[in-house]
Amino acid sequence: MVKTKTLQRIVYRSRPFGFDSSILDNILLFSRRNNERDNITGALICRHEIYLQFLEGPKNKIDTLYNRICIDDRHLEVCLLLSEDCSKRLFPRWSMKHDPLQPWMWTRKEMESESFLISRDGVMKVFQSLAAQSS
Repeated sequence: MVKTKTLQRIVYRSRPFGFDSSILDNILLFSRRNNERDNITGALICRHEIYLQFLEGPKNKIDTLYNRICIDDRHLEVCLLLSEDCSKRLFPRWSMKHDPLQPWMWTRKEMESESFLISRDGVMKVFQSLAAQSS
């Protein structure tokens, strides 16, 4: 019997510090290179007010990456929204898919709310929709 390798999936949100397009471009450049090396895939949704990131890959690599993100001074108020095992990737072809958040998707008031996207289903629905658009 062949054992299926279990992957880890996490979603976190944070507030960017000093957000501008050059900082975002730099984050995406290094994320894509490092994620490909570490067999991590995922997606990043961002606006000036929020980063919402979905990551999936080997548990030890995801844990290491998340710990780096938590101490990265480009992120404020890092909040883990979801952490679970998974057997299939949602973004198998994307070392880091970037999708600028549609301005109509959430209001600023919703994004600043303590309960913003707190439910697992709400978070997954956003990224499942993005993955479907990427197929």
